[in-house]
Amino acid sequence: MRRDERVLTNQEPIVSKHHRINPTEIQLITYIDRLSGGGITALQQCLDASLTSLFDGVHLLPFYPPIDGEDAGFDPIDHTMVDQRLGDWSHINQLASRYTVMADMIVNHVSAQSDAFLDVVAHGENSAHHALFLTKQKVFGHNADAAAIQAIYRPRPTSCFTPIQIGQATPSPYTVDFWTTFTANQIDIDVESAAGRAYLQLILQRFADNNIRLIRLDAAGYAIKRAGSRCFMLPETFDFIAKLREDAHQLGMQTLVEIHGHHQTQIAIAKQVDYVYDFALPPLVLHTLFRRDASALVHWLTIAPRNCINVLDTHDGIGIIDVAAGAEGPGLLSDSDIDALVEQIHHNSQGQSRQATGHAANNVDLYQVNCTFYAALAEDDNAYLVARAIQLFSPGICQIYYAGLLAAPNAMALLARTGVGRDINRPYYTADLLQQAQQRPVVQALQALITLRRQLKAIGGEFSVQQSHGVLSMLWQRQPSQDAHTDTPWDSAELRITLSSLSADIYWQDSSGQGHCHLPDLLATHQTRQATA
Repeated sequence: MRRDERVLTNQEPIVSKHHRINPTEIQLITYIDRLSGGGITALQQCLDASLTSLFDGVHLLPFYPPIDGEDAGFDPIDHTMVDQRLGDWSHINQLASRYTVMADMIVNHVSAQSDAFLDVVAHGENSAHHALFLTKQKVFGHNADAAAIQAIYRPRPTSCFTPIQIGQATPSPYTVDFWTTFTANQIDIDVESAAGRAYLQLILQRFADNNIRLIRLDAAGYAIKRAGSRCFMLPETFDFIAKLREDAHQLGMQTLVEIHGHHQTQIAIAKQVDYVYDFALPPLVLHTLFRRDASALVHWLTIAPRNCINVLDTHDGIGIIDVAAGAEGPGLLSDSDIDALVEQIHHNSQGQSRQATGHAANNVDLYQVNCTFYAALAEDDNAYLVARAIQLFSPGICQIYYAGLLAAPNAMALLARTGVGRDINRPYYTADLLQQAQQRPVVQALQALITLRRQLKAIGGEFSVQQSHGVLSMLWQRQPSQDAHTDTPWDSAELRITLSSLSADIYWQDSSGQGHCHLPDLLATHQTRQATA
C-alpha cells in the first residue's frame, strides 16, 4: 500500500436525474424519540430550532410499531404504520415537506408478533399468510445437507433457524423450522413469493404516498437464499436489489443498500445501486488517528465509490469486516492492524466497549465493536473534531448520527438495563438533556464545523487526497460558472492535518473571498465561552 496516492474524481452519484438528491447534503441519523424526547412533531421542532440550519435531511430510524421491540424497531409488527406514540403518517409528511427524509425498508424479516405470522402460528398452512414466510424446507427440502447448512454466512453465533409450532388452533399442530437470520423474533420473509413481493410493494407505496425520498434497504444482502451457497450477496441478490431500485424509481424514490462486507463487494454493489454506505471510513479514520498514518485511508478514498453515504457512526456498532480480508482478497487493514484497532478502542473506552461487544452482550452482530465514536477516541475533544472534519471532507452525502452529533459517552446505564450491546450507542435524551449536551464546547465546535462545511462552495466538485511528509490533505476544487471570467480562480476548500500532533486546518477560497479555520482554535473559543458564561 503506497504512502502517497492522489485521485481526481467527480462526486456525482449514479442515480436517475429525476430522483437526484444534492450530493453535498448533510443529514442527521436519529431515532425520533431518543433525540427529541417525544414524537415526530417534537423532532421537527428540534430540527427547526436548536439544530436549525445544520441538516438538509434526516434518516428516521424505524418508527414502526413497536419502537421499543427487541431490536429497536427493526422487528416491525406492521411496517406500514407509524407507532402511535410518535404520531402518524401526516406528521412524517409534514417533516418531509421541509427535509429530505430517509426511512428504513426492512426487506428481510418481520416480527414474530405480527398479525400475519400469528395467523400462521394459529392456522398453519391454512393461513392466507403462510407463503409470506421462509422456512428451512423451502430452501433445502426435507433432508438438509449438514455441509450446506454450515456454508451459510452467519451474522450471529446461533442457528439461523428457529423451530416454531404452527397450526396451534387446528387439531394437528406441528413444528416448522423458520428462517430467523437475526433473532428468533425476526421471521424471514420469502421475498421471491407472490406474497413477499406484494408485501414489499405495499411498503414502497406507503413511503411514496408520504414523501419519503430515500429508502434504506436494511439487511438486503441476506434476502435471497439458495441451498449450497453462503445465502448472502448472491447473483440473485443483485437482481432482487435492482428490482427494488427500479420499483422505487417508478415511485420517485432512491435506494441505499445497507451491507457490511469486503470493500470490493461494496465497490461492485455501488455500480448497480443508487447509494451504498462507506462503512470502511469509520475504522480507517480511527486507524489513522491511532497510528498517525493515513496511508490506508488515502488508499481507500482513492478507490471508494462516490455514490456513497459516508458515516462515522450509526445505530449499529463500528464495523470491522468492512476493512478485513475475505474471499474477495486482502483487506484495507491487515489482521494485526485490525486486532490493534479493536484493542485500542477497548482501551480508550476503559473496557466499556468490551462489555458490549461479541459474546459479552446480546449481540446480533459479532463483526462490530459496540462503542460511541467519542468514547472510541477516549473522549478526546480535539481528536474527535479532527475525525469529524475528515468525514465532512470525504466524498458522499454526509450522515451524522445523533449520538455522534452530541459527542455522547457510552450509555452504560442503558446497557446494564437492557443487556443489548448496541444500546451502548443508542442513548435517550429529553429536552433538558439535549439542551445540556449542546452547551458542551465539543458539541458547539462540531456544530460550527458543520455550519462551515455547508458554506464551502467547492464541496461537490473535484476531490483529491494525499499524504505527504506526515500531512494529510483532502482538497475539493470546483470550476467557476461558465459566465465567469476565464482567469477567475477555481473555488477550493482544503483540510490539512498534521498527523503527529493531530493539528487540523481548513483553508478555502471562493467568490466570497478567502478563509482559514484552525480547529484547535475553534474548540478553544467555545471552551472559553463556557468558562466565562
